[in-house]
Amino acid sequence: MTPMTLAALNQMDQADFTQALGDIFEHTPAIAQQTWPRRPFATVESLHQAMVAVMQALPTAAQVRLIQAHPDLGVKAKMTAASVQEQAGAGLDQLSPEEFTTFSELNQAYRDRFQFPFIVAVKEHTKTSILAAFRQRLTHDAETERQTALAEIAKIAGYRLATLVLD
Repeated sequence: MTPMTLAALNQMDQADFTQALGDIFEHTPAIAQQTWPRRPFATVESLHQAMVAVMQALPTAAQVRLIQAHPDLGVKAKMTAASVQEQAGAGLDQLSPEEFTTFSELNQAYRDRFQFPFIVAVKEHTKTSILAAFRQRLTHDAETERQTALAEIAKIAGYRLATLVLD
């Protein structure tokens, strides 16, 4: 994605705005589309807050679909360019065979328990801290974990916006 200014975003029609920000929330352009009417945004942070508010207002089923749109961590799967870059930044593209097995087992245990992938803002973590978070969050109940996943998605979106949009 090519960086753009907030001023340029504020001037876009809904289709261009949605196209520009459609992957901020993994494969869920509806969030950008529903955020567009709230323009103009004074800061990137106010844009982020508006997008997060749209995400939080989605029906539970749509929130679960958003969570499910994210890739598992540490696996070779089709991902958005942003997810590839984020996972590489935490070293998840260079797992040893043992680490790959551990991530695969934890991904499966997590999916079995919650029916969606484990989401974490990898920019804030190392492989070790991600594994610790996996193990800790497997103890959550389903509602706590859905809310935790949404909070992590909001963080990820903030990082993506900060890279893409210039104040």
